[in-house]
Amino acid sequence: MRQYLSVWRLPGAPLLLVVGVIARLGIGMVSLSLLLLLQQAQGRYAQAALACSVYAVASAAASPIVGRLADRIGPAPVLVATGLTYPCCLVFLIFAGLREWPSAAVLGAAVLAGVTFPPMTAAVRGTWNALTADDPAVRVTALAAETALFELVFVVGPMLVALCVALWQPAVALAAAAVVTLVVARGRAMRSWRRAEGHAPARGLGPLRVRGFVPLLVTAFGVGFAFGGTGVAVPAYATEYVADDPQSVGGILLGVWGIGSAVAGVWFGSRARPGVRLRWLLAAVAASLAVLAAMPNALALGLALMLGGATIAPALTVQNAMVGQIVPRSMLNEAYTWLVTTSIGASAAGVAVTGLVVDRPGGAVWAFLLAGAAVAAGALVAPAPFTHTSDRETAAV
Repeated sequence: MRQYLSVWRLPGAPLLLVVGVIARLGIGMVSLSLLLLLQQAQGRYAQAALACSVYAVASAAASPIVGRLADRIGPAPVLVATGLTYPCCLVFLIFAGLREWPSAAVLGAAVLAGVTFPPMTAAVRGTWNALTADDPAVRVTALAAETALFELVFVVGPMLVALCVALWQPAVALAAAAVVTLVVARGRAMRSWRRAEGHAPARGLGPLRVRGFVPLLVTAFGVGFAFGGTGVAVPAYATEYVADDPQSVGGILLGVWGIGSAVAGVWFGSRARPGVRLRWLLAAVAASLAVLAAMPNALALGLALMLGGATIAPALTVQNAMVGQIVPRSMLNEAYTWLVTTSIGASAAGVAVTGLVVDRPGGAVWAFLLAGAAVAAGALVAPAPFTHTSDRETAAV
């Protein structure tokens, strides 16, 4: 545990680890809460789903712009500003939905809420890079801990929504998701941000011009596509091969997959190797997904998912660490927003494409192969580890 103790002792690290994860529970809460709230108010899922989609697209489109602003003036002011405006926009969206305003007004409110969503993930990961600038091994450990804890966002978030719906209303979940952002923004780690000396601010395409960053985004697209697709393929497999309560079995199988990833993330962080190659980790992820196509029953699939999940967190940890090595410090927040935006967009594409595939006979098998192929394609173009590009080199790209 010495590696993790060295992370815990960094200035502001406890708040960044614990409250930083709590603040991002909204990622796993808001979309589901919106869907339930608008469906209750309007009695239709179609309108509610459209508003959620508009919210997600607006958030993804605005993230790189907000990230560049955080690189210019610091993440703390941006988090404070969005942490104050985002709840107001959510309240407006809630009001529009409950009052059954016209569709255009509800969708406009969804756009405002999406645009003002706080760039918490990018700010947290950028801050970890700044805190560990002089020690690559500690950086890998910090990002491994962050990756493992981040798994909780997509497990605990929906559970909290269910609790809030049972005891109060979906609106309570929306309000709770917005509050803790301000706590992280005022924490010591965020407030200690200083502009990187000797690094020119981003212009034009910013980090997209940095050598090695676009290939890294390609790997993120492949992984995101595979994760979104597997989230559809596993329940489809359960429906096809499990006779009793296939929906519950599908949920359990996905949970087992996440457990394998979280445990491996903790182990990987304690044995950090800064020079490990992303290409080989992605190849392991691709193989772990492709082998799911050969599983004869749900029990075998669960075992394969748990073992295969152990490849995920290490790959994501190295992927996140490489952003800090490839991209100059003056562009880190924007770079991480591009990574998040690419992953979310790819996941949505994976869900849509896999939904078409699994509707065919034996579709779940082909869906697993497709997910493995997507990650393998990213592995082929993965950049070499820790090829830092200076500002002078960046300007010449």
